[in-house]
Amino acid sequence: MTTSPVKPAFLSSGEDLGVVAVAFSGGQGKGGVDAGPDALIKAGLLDDLKEDLGYKLHYDGLIHSYDDLIPSHDPPIDNMKRPTACSKVNARLHEQTYEHASQGRMVLTLGGDHSIAIGSISGVARGIRERLGKPLAVIWVDAHADLNTFETSPSGNVHGMPVAFLSGLCKHDVFSWLTEQCLIPADKLVYIGLRDVDRGEKKLLRDNKIKAFSMHEVDRYGIGKVVDMALEYIGDDTPIHLSFDVDACDPVHAPSTGTPVRGGLTLREGDYICEALHQTGKLVGMDLVEVNPMILAKEGGADTWQVAETVRTGCSLVRCALGESLL
Repeated sequence: MTTSPVKPAFLSSGEDLGVVAVAFSGGQGKGGVDAGPDALIKAGLLDDLKEDLGYKLHYDGLIHSYDDLIPSHDPPIDNMKRPTACSKVNARLHEQTYEHASQGRMVLTLGGDHSIAIGSISGVARGIRERLGKPLAVIWVDAHADLNTFETSPSGNVHGMPVAFLSGLCKHDVFSWLTEQCLIPADKLVYIGLRDVDRGEKKLLRDNKIKAFSMHEVDRYGIGKVVDMALEYIGDDTPIHLSFDVDACDPVHAPSTGTPVRGGLTLREGDYICEALHQTGKLVGMDLVEVNPMILAKEGGADTWQVAETVRTGCSLVRCALGESLL
């Protein structure tokens, strides 16, 4: 039993946790984010989940770099950088998360850059549809919308495109393995914490009536009301996957990440989102991504406190989503 008395609505057991650690940085151009899972695990995250929260871990003990899938030459295709690596890694990750989800386990994916959500979420969505006949809802907590298509992306980095592929708003032969049963309906997608959104993404959000709570709404209503509105929008009888980019939190709490943006969530606001989703009993999966323990060192000297603070933030978010409570 975890420390939380919440009974899961869509899992076979509240004790079984499938874990996949993904050391992949190819969805963007800054090295070091592939070291994120190792940093989180060395900080004791999995030990905490097992010993303090009582989970039975289904974890192969590996931090997957997928070296066998990454080609030595991976030229851009239609403005997508490293498309073959991104597709092949996500297809493999899809099968890994599907294996856990199809057996009714909670699924935790540790990244890695946010492009890995293409594989992690699609695998969970497929498992949920096959097992329960229900669509998967996604709450995407991030400073960025990650909704660019390969046509609208200013950078060509796939970590800025996962929601477009997952929602079916963007399709490409490179990701032809993404079938309809893997996709997330637009009316089951909610953003929280946005504050750096590209022009093309704003148009896609508006044109497709995607529910998004920027930091403006967090300031106006408070995080409690925002989460309540997000859950009301998704609906009562829907499994939820939480995809949490640490850059959703203010750089005070998560400075060691690739694309920090000032004016973000406080640590308590981030923890509250995770606590509240756990308390619904509907959470079936979580991604924790974009912890980069190396980036500050590469940009002129790492402050070990900044790296440690980011790792602590990531660990706290995961523990809260999986049942840790203040009392």
